Amino acid sequence: MRTKSRLTKVVFNVLLLTSLLLLVSIAGFARDKNETIDATAWGTSTQLGKNIGVTLIIYEWSTPEDKAVLTEAFQKGSNKGLVTALQKMKAVGHINITGTIGYDVSFIRLIPTPTGRKIRFVTNRQIRFGEAFYDTQSQSFDLTAGEIDINDQDKSKSAGVLYPAAQLGIGDDGQLTLNLNQNAWRLGDIIDWKGTTGEN
Repeated sequence: MRTKSRLTKVVFNVLLLTSLLLLVSIAGFARDKNETIDATAWGTSTQLGKNIGVTLIIYEWSTPEDKAVLTEAFQKGSNKGLVTALQKMKAVGHINITGTIGYDVSFIRLIPTPTGRKIRFVTNRQIRFGEAFYDTQSQSFDLTAGEIDINDQDKSKSAGVLYPAAQLGIGDDGQLTLNLNQNAWRLGDIIDWKGTTGEN
C-alpha cells in the first residue's frame, strides 16, 4: 500500500513538472513570435510614488487604411465614433497593466525615428464594475492610449507615456486634444523583445 502511494506521488510530481515546463515553453514561444515590450509605469502628479508593470504584445502593425478608418470615424462621431470604430477592428495586440486582466489593442502604429522607432497605440478601455455600478463620470474616458520611443542606439534612453483613461477631443484651436481622467504615467525600464522577423 505504501509503495502504491509513493508511486502515485512520484507520477503526480512528474506530471506537474511536465505541465509547468510546457506552460513556460508556450509562453516563450509566444514571446519569440510576437514583439513584446515590457515597461514600468511611474505615476505623475497625484499618482506620484506609485508604479505598475505594463506589457504590450504586438501581433501585427496597423495599416494606413486602419488609420484612415479611425480618422473618418472621429471626424463623423468624435470620441464616441472612434470608440465604436475601435470595437469593430480586429485585435492587433494585447496590453497587460498591473491591476487589470489585460485587454486587446485595436490600433498599433509604427513610426521610424532617427534613433529607432516610435510605437503609438490606442484601444477601448475596459470599464470596471464599480464604475458601471455607480455610473461614474470616469466611464466617458473610455480609451487607453500610449506612446513608446524605442532608442536602438542607447536602450537607456528608451521612454514613453501611458494614458490609462482618456478621451479624444478638439481644442479651441481646432487641434486634437487628449483629455485625461487621471494624469499620464511615465514609462521607463523598457525591454523590447523583438519577436520573429516578418511575423509583426
